[in-house]
Amino acid sequence: MQDIYNGMRAGDLGTEGWYKPWSGGNGGSCVEAMKLADGRIALRQSTDPDGPALIYTSHEITTFIQGAKAGQADFLLS
Repeated sequence: MQDIYNGMRAGDLGTEGWYKPWSGGNGGSCVEAMKLADGRIALRQSTDPDGPALIYTSHEITTFIQGAKAGQADFLLS
């Protein structure tokens, strides 16, 4: 596999291992996540599976999720 980098074509990461943990009644527009072999996390837009993938470290994802649970991302909802 080629080097994995932020903004790479998500399709280059393969089709297996993508999950929709944030799926809901939004007409099929979901964020999909994949845990990479080195522990990083890739995110992509489900409606554009070959579009860019955002690559985050485990620490970055953990910090985001913990902050969201604590209400620090509530401003995104209004």
